[in-house]
Amino acid sequence: MAPRANWKGYLKVGELSCQVALFTAASTSDRVSFHIINRETGNRVHRQMVDADTGHEVEKDDIVKGYEVASGEYVILEPDEVKAAVPQSDKTLEMETFISCGDVDTIFLDRPYYLAPVDKASAEVFNLIRNGLEQKSVAALARTVLFRRLRTLLIRPSEDGLIASTLNYDHEVRPAKEIFSDIAEFKIEGEMLDLAEHIIKTKRGEFDPTEFDDRYEDALAELIKAKIEGRKPPKKPKPAEKKVSNLLDALRESAGSGASSGKKAATTKKATAAKKPVRKAKSPAPQRKAG
Repeated sequence: MAPRANWKGYLKVGELSCQVALFTAASTSDRVSFHIINRETGNRVHRQMVDADTGHEVEKDDIVKGYEVASGEYVILEPDEVKAAVPQSDKTLEMETFISCGDVDTIFLDRPYYLAPVDKASAEVFNLIRNGLEQKSVAALARTVLFRRLRTLLIRPSEDGLIASTLNYDHEVRPAKEIFSDIAEFKIEGEMLDLAEHIIKTKRGEFDPTEFDDRYEDALAELIKAKIEGRKPPKKPKPAEKKVSNLLDALRESAGSGASSGKKAATTKKATAAKKPVRKAKSPAPQRKAG
């Protein structure tokens, strides 16, 4: 079954344009999902819209959007008013600005989509645009009405196609100072900094998404399987508790050179240097008797 496009329109730069489609790049459809069940009857439970004051169920046609201007006071917005206020879409993704791929802070990235030509007739222009971005190592900023909102997208080459990521607006991203301003400053130097750098160096690697598993989903799947088969799910082993007296000891433990082992190694080294023991010939290993 061919994947279903979320949006179809035109990709445009200057006088070049081609028909394209957006496809969801990250999906949650494979996650374990649940229904709400009545424990007594085993039947599914349906949610109802109920008036907060009267407790009566509200019909679908009587439900409208409201903006609270004061406690208990709302400005009512009719569906046709909301529809009229939404920007009209011309179904065009026009590349307005070209930037370096690393110029956008990842905190502004919202959702990724695959961008591909809709047919063979559009593929030639699409490939020309994609190859141009790749050769110049740049990404493009474009805007269009997507899902009833005017969205800015970052378009960049990926494999044989393009990735279009919707971007958060500036007012949607909380200033970092709100979170980090109260963090106390500490002077880190000497052995502590050396150990931290050593830990980072020994754990350097490359990003491989196949190495990361969803333990929560796996645990739920195992629990469901156990319930179906009428058995108890395996118990999770308790993590071993480690008591570390201070930050420096924690760094030593993480680097594989705890304070106690370090002192022991130094003592052994001194003893070896002072006196070299005479090695004895190894006696042959005892033969095991056949059972």
